[in-house]
Amino acid sequence: MRSSFTFSNDPSLIDRPRVHAWLSKQAYWAEGRARETQEAAIDASRNYGVWNADGEQVAYARVVTDAVTFAWLCDVFVDRGVRGDGVGKMLIAGVIADLEPLGLKRIMLATADAHGLYARYGFAPSEDPNLFMIKQMTA
Repeated sequence: MRSSFTFSNDPSLIDRPRVHAWLSKQAYWAEGRARETQEAAIDASRNYGVWNADGEQVAYARVVTDAVTFAWLCDVFVDRGVRGDGVGKMLIAGVIADLEPLGLKRIMLATADAHGLYARYGFAPSEDPNLFMIKQMTA
């Protein structure tokens, strides 16, 4: 039930060990990520979460942004135990609501499996995928 969950953008509430465990062990894009790397990413980003009625964090997302023109939504993760309960929708709606007042020109993200979720909030494939380039760096 959706009402048993709470969204927040308060970074002090983030359960850092839990977020690291989720991402480094269960997220295809961050598998094996070092704890120090995750800590630095959290510290340099806007952070969001959803908590259950018992105060346990059940979802996480972070945004890298200049807070003026551009944002990158990343590290979106919903605990397997609450998938299908509207937590992902609550998380993304909260992130978008927090970013809207900034007047950003674009918010980007990458996903291999959640296109339908993001489409609900206005995300669409790039009209010109040749416009964007990526340089892969070694860690």
